[in-house]
Amino acid sequence: MAYWLFKSEPDAWSWDMQKKKGAKGEPWSGVRNHTAKLNMKAMKKGDLGFFYHSNEQKAVVGIVEVIEEFQPDPTDEKGQFGLVVVKAVKDMPKPVTLADCKANPKLAQMSLVNSFRLSVQPVKTAEWKEVCKMGGLK
Repeated sequence: MAYWLFKSEPDAWSWDMQKKKGAKGEPWSGVRNHTAKLNMKAMKKGDLGFFYHSNEQKAVVGIVEVIEEFQPDPTDEKGQFGLVVVKAVKDMPKPVTLADCKANPKLAQMSLVNSFRLSVQPVKTAEWKEVCKMGGLK
């Protein structure tokens, strides 16, 4: 299993909106970055990801699961990009902020800390465990 981080502006697509989609999940569409596209192409059904509110809150607020692998994005008129479908799995008991991540030396190499502009990022297993611990998950 691999781990990921999905960024969303809460005024465009929030964690609460994601949770309301239930078991059917929601397509993670609209990504227009080639590196993020490659990350999504590498995702497998069952992979987990952090749901990160960008802009205002700047925090990991929940965990999602990939329920459908990479497929064409119907919102892309040029046909260059794709999407995966994710469903909400659980809330992060205590949101883990970007500042929290930057302050933790164990996360110094985390993509969120170093390449925070990328909308879909890989997360290493040790980083996943550390952020979960920081957020109150075992």
